Amino acid sequence: MEIIRVGMGEYKTAKAPALLVSLGLGSCVGVVLYDSTRKIGGLAHVMLPDSSLSSKKDFNPGKFADTAIDLLVAELEKAGANSKKLIAKIAGGAQMFQIKSDNNIMKIGKRNVEAVKKKLAKIKIDIVAEDVEGNYGRTIEFCCDTGKLTVKTIGHGIKIL
Repeated sequence: MEIIRVGMGEYKTAKAPALLVSLGLGSCVGVVLYDSTRKIGGLAHVMLPDSSLSSKKDFNPGKFADTAIDLLVAELEKAGANSKKLIAKIAGGAQMFQIKSDNNIMKIGKRNVEAVKKKLAKIKIDIVAEDVEGNYGRTIEFCCDTGKLTVKTIGHGIKIL
């Protein structure tokens, strides 16, 4: 089975029986989109909520919830997926460090989760499973054959979504 690693700010697609993997999601959110009929999946490792705050010089659209998800949908369509049949599973968005402030700007994990949910709702893709927020990191593995998302944590066990 082919294992495809998706690093920070990246998005990749794969067909069964491949496995898409993102290591060490902290405040980042792993966004899985999947067409179960064609067994084609995609994974975006979203780092930040909004591309409008980015400098244009080193712009990487894979970093941002608002741009990475659109690009992932386009790549899935190119690979043969039907965008009207896509479902989503998301994981990550943790608050990895204690914050002594109510300032929402510092709550990057929560803001990432909110931005991902808002974008998916806007393009009418249902989130069928999630494991988000908290204060611990996650590693995720998505199996394009079964559609199962495995979420591995240290101290919080393993979840199958």
